[in-house]
Amino acid sequence: METGAIVSFQDVDIYQAQYLILHDVNLTLHPSEFCYLIGKTGSGKSSLLKTMYGALPLYKGSAMVAGYDLGKLNRKQIPLMRRELGMVFQDFNLLYDRNVEDNLGFVLKATGWKESSDIKRRIEEVLDSVGLKYIIHKMPHELSGGEQQRVAIARALLNTPQLIIADEPTGNLDPETSDEIMTLLRNICIDNKTPVLVATHDYRLIEKFPGRVVRCSQGQVNEFPV
Repeated sequence: METGAIVSFQDVDIYQAQYLILHDVNLTLHPSEFCYLIGKTGSGKSSLLKTMYGALPLYKGSAMVAGYDLGKLNRKQIPLMRRELGMVFQDFNLLYDRNVEDNLGFVLKATGWKESSDIKRRIEEVLDSVGLKYIIHKMPHELSGGEQQRVAIARALLNTPQLIIADEPTGNLDPETSDEIMTLLRNICIDNKTPVLVATHDYRLIEKFPGRVVRCSQGQVNEFPV
């Protein structure tokens, strides 16, 4: 693994079932890097992300993510590795039968937090960091799309991740709200020195919030000049 890298893929082949999706992937991400992952539908973006967070096994090449060797990852280690990753998705993935505090508390309890005072303090900290301390007792359906995505980002920050993976995080949002979410992700990257990988189809965002760009195309992953 490259020194200091949070993600390091070397000569990796990525498969879905028996089908080779991406060949000879070489990719590194360092602290404070803000990186976009682009490519057409079916180009392998999701397969790359799934490999990164352990949903697809590594068959060829070497890969380290947040200190974990993906080639040696067993079923028990996957949840431990994912605690080091903050995941943000297009559809928010909130639990709609419980309020914001209980959504976040559920994650903390599931990842080993025991003390109610510590749980409450951490929830307040992350909600404050995304500008939503005032909505702690609201249900998800009472929130706007942008507020729901901010809750999802707060959830991603709960365990102080080494890497944030955002898969189309603005896909369900209007342009103004999308800009607010991207500003938040950029600030997290800068303030926490946490690398952020954003998969997106929205080139407007890349122009407005410049960063490194890598592209999945024709079975390859390459740097993409913008």
